[in-house]
Amino acid sequence: MPLSAQTILERTRLFRGLPAATIQRISALSVRRFYSHGAIVFSRADPGDALYGVVTGKIRISASSPSGRELFLNIMEPGDTFGEIALLDGRCRTATASATAPSELIIIKRDHFLELLKREPELVRHVVQLLCERIRWTSGLAEESALLSVPERLARRLLSLGQLHGHETPNGVELSISQEEVARFLGLTRQVVNQYLQNWKIQGCLTLGRGKIVIVDEHALREVVAAPTPLDDKVTP
Repeated sequence: MPLSAQTILERTRLFRGLPAATIQRISALSVRRFYSHGAIVFSRADPGDALYGVVTGKIRISASSPSGRELFLNIMEPGDTFGEIALLDGRCRTATASATAPSELIIIKRDHFLELLKREPELVRHVVQLLCERIRWTSGLAEESALLSVPERLARRLLSLGQLHGHETPNGVELSISQEEVARFLGLTRQVVNQYLQNWKIQGCLTLGRGKIVIVDEHALREVVAAPTPLDDKVTP
């Protein structure tokens, strides 16, 4: 059963813990829109004029370089919201959002939200908290890219994706993601990612399938993140 707009807003970090009456007023501002598989919700440099929440489906957030190289930033699933930063500052989008499955979204326009923000001091506090969390998240990505080796970054990202989007199965935590998509999350080539995944498969840490990765031994991957990696073991894309 599809989630209601109010349920999505109650679950998201931006609005979680707000009084029910406030969430109802925010929900009343929303409209629903359907997107087919592959549809672009918004593109980088588009005006930041709305907040989005996922009712059904899956949305991929990505960025690309001038040369066309694409980097995946996040995956949004039912109950997640995105577009908060541009919603607040009104500046252009810094990434592209696209539907990787038929999706239904709720949309809250910026001008309507700002009017409500003026009347809801508690909502202002939540917004500030979200912005601080996003700054920490961005700082963590920069630190990860600068200080961690390739296997550490890969293991950490697999564990993170497993926690956020994985599904428990008798064989382990299953991720519905391809090696190409994992590579784009990290800004690496598929060949580099495949090299480490195949090694970990031999060691029994995970299994590989078409469009999926199953984490069999989370502890072993955590040891990869914690263990120092010799310079000659590092692989550059």
